[in-house]
Amino acid sequence: MSFNLATMLRESRRKVPRKPLVYFGDDVVSYEDVDSASDRVAAGLISAGMERGARIAVQLPNQPEFLFAYFGILKAGLVMVPLNPLLHPAEVAYQLADSDASMLITLRALTNQAVEAVSTVGDVKIYAVGAAGSGDVTHEIRDFADLMQSRAHTEISATSADDTAVLLYTSGTTGKPKGAELTHYQLYMNCTVTGELLGYQPDDVSLAALPMFHVFGLSSVLNTAVRFGTTLALVPRFEIEPVLDTVAARRVTILPGVPTIFAGLLHADTSGHDLSSLRVGVSGGAAIPGELLRAFEEKFDGMVILEGYGLSESASVATFNVSAQARKVRSIGKPIWGVEIRLVDDQGTVLEAGEENIGELQISGHNIMKGYYNRPEATAEALRDGWFSTGDLGYRDEDDYYFIVDRKKDLVVRGGYNVYPREVEEILYTHPAVAEAAVIGEDHDRLGEEVVAVISLKPGHTVEPEDLVTFAKERMAAYKYPRRVTIIDTLPKGSTGKILKKELRAPSARSMNGANS
Repeated sequence: MSFNLATMLRESRRKVPRKPLVYFGDDVVSYEDVDSASDRVAAGLISAGMERGARIAVQLPNQPEFLFAYFGILKAGLVMVPLNPLLHPAEVAYQLADSDASMLITLRALTNQAVEAVSTVGDVKIYAVGAAGSGDVTHEIRDFADLMQSRAHTEISATSADDTAVLLYTSGTTGKPKGAELTHYQLYMNCTVTGELLGYQPDDVSLAALPMFHVFGLSSVLNTAVRFGTTLALVPRFEIEPVLDTVAARRVTILPGVPTIFAGLLHADTSGHDLSSLRVGVSGGAAIPGELLRAFEEKFDGMVILEGYGLSESASVATFNVSAQARKVRSIGKPIWGVEIRLVDDQGTVLEAGEENIGELQISGHNIMKGYYNRPEATAEALRDGWFSTGDLGYRDEDDYYFIVDRKKDLVVRGGYNVYPREVEEILYTHPAVAEAAVIGEDHDRLGEEVVAVISLKPGHTVEPEDLVTFAKERMAAYKYPRRVTIIDTLPKGSTGKILKKELRAPSARSMNGANS
């Protein structure tokens, strides 16, 4: 079967050619504009010698050129490899080499780093977005505009539905990042089901503050908007004031985010901004604390946050709470259409419903990746008999709602007892002074691991670390509460705003001062 994901753009262009696809600052870019610009990119890529299946790395923030490059790559029958603009040159070099990339499209401001990265990889062409400056490296750099010289209409390449469309690198929380191969069909199905679950309307405007080089921003935000012919309000990165200004000015209705985004808006001064257009928030990337969800909906009256769950390997969404009426707070919801979930213990036995039956989530369905690029052993380990092992621990209740208790690797085993950090974090979030909380395990000579917490506070609030230890101690079993609490200004976060527990476990983090009990 022939199918290309870029068909979504072409069909929406036919239906609503002059409708805004992108708001970016004062700029308005229509469906016709994006379709035509990506046509030119596709023609330019082919003229530059890129053959079907070649991998093109794109290292751009949220801006219109990301869309031009993305859909141009797809139309030409090539593979998109999104890269984080914040990567170190050595990290860029690793992903370029590992993906066998033939080209890198990057920001003009990043060309020095790009040249450094490419110098260790080999023959990778570099194209830069933005005007050249006097201090730029130019002898090895071509202009992105050079790819857009053709004015001819481009026929969309007749790719197979099972061809890889996007090679998306995992966050690399354990070992080196791996490239998950996501197909045209998987990405199409995932955004189609997502839009139907959210009840996308023609006049919806989605905030695109999540980076589009990440699966959440790419599949659940960008692809879904294009699939249903709606509009995106792009911001290069999440910052409170620009986001509030954009929501008010562009009458944003859908707010996708990770918990730290909702926390930031909850504690922000929103006076002077008309945010009444917001109707639904979509939370993913990490578990959203119940206290945060309730407080946010109270502040933003009339808006509901619906939580879902997914991974890079599942092309974004795997489960979802479909509505305010059908949701369960703290639950990741139920499997989306065409997807199955099961829980297994360490022996592979499928577990029954019940909060006491905690096991690893496994996923099967149309959304699961083909595999990890050039990683047959890692693919075989993660994908067995059609089931993908997520590394997340959870349970399901009698109504078939699923609940994540933690990452398998984040489990703290204290004196032989299992402690799930999310459960402790939920308690800490109920303290009136706590803005963010992360619970981790720390090596202990006698107990194996000790429970510790790292906290940031809400603006204008103060609390002593020992008071937080006492607060938690009074609300949970003796083996669960954190024996040490450390208060810092801001918890470390990744590109999507997800709290990075890996950095908190680093030796340098262990020297932070805190209360012990």
